Amino acid sequence: MTYGKILITGASGQIGRVLRAGLRGKYQLLRLLDIAPLGQAEAGEELVQADIRDMAALEEAMEGIECVVHLAGVPVEDVWEKVLPLNIEGCYNTFEAARRKGVKRFIFASSNHAIGFHRRDRFLDDEVMPRPDSRYGVSKIFGEALGRLYADKHGMQVACLRIGSFRGDNQPTAPRHLLTWVSERDMVQLVEKCIDYPHYHFLIAYGVSNNVRNRWDNSNVRFLGYQPQDDAEVYAAEIFASGQQEDPFEAIFHGGMFCPLEFSGDADQID
Repeated sequence: MTYGKILITGASGQIGRVLRAGLRGKYQLLRLLDIAPLGQAEAGEELVQADIRDMAALEEAMEGIECVVHLAGVPVEDVWEKVLPLNIEGCYNTFEAARRKGVKRFIFASSNHAIGFHRRDRFLDDEVMPRPDSRYGVSKIFGEALGRLYADKHGMQVACLRIGSFRGDNQPTAPRHLLTWVSERDMVQLVEKCIDYPHYHFLIAYGVSNNVRNRWDNSNVRFLGYQPQDDAEVYAAEIFASGQQEDPFEAIFHGGMFCPLEFSGDADQID
């Protein structure tokens, strides 16, 4: 089966804008949904201004759609009062609306912060135990769990992308990014592979470029054909010349800067 009618939620966000441009013209329809303005529709596009907390609006947006790329939600750590309605309830609404309207494939924008409290000296694959570093990370584990449920219970084909450091200026700017950066063209390629691959049940893939310092292993999803082209090491000299140094606590864990936020534990107890 080909998936030619695509809905992107959160289409006015940083990743959404890049996917909109990168996927334009490759599919029969790009339906773009966001609560924020989306500008003018280009050829092959439809624009929907809607809130993912509104189930009726989501169901309407799902009409005729074959694949959802779900990006909408709070994009960084925040208070629970913001994470809950968008990243938990809104995520559920989007999966459920897709199910009700017969959508066959769902690509969920998860995050590396779902595994952020694993120590960085550990090379991580898709089978590692979830270990969130924040409320935001918890919400991404929730989305991955929903994806597994909808794959197993309802036969929806689900891909969860643990996205690394996506930069609005398309350039890594900090020492940690040398490990975690994902470029715009690599992000587009990964999503396109997840849309186009003929069949899968459920998968988790890391959204990361071909960084020489990468600590995430995509070998279990090699079948997708994702071959990242960019390497953050090109920017290493520039980053180090700026005098930046990663905080020693942050450097212990995969999640970096999210780990010390509100931290009151004992790092030595985190194995």
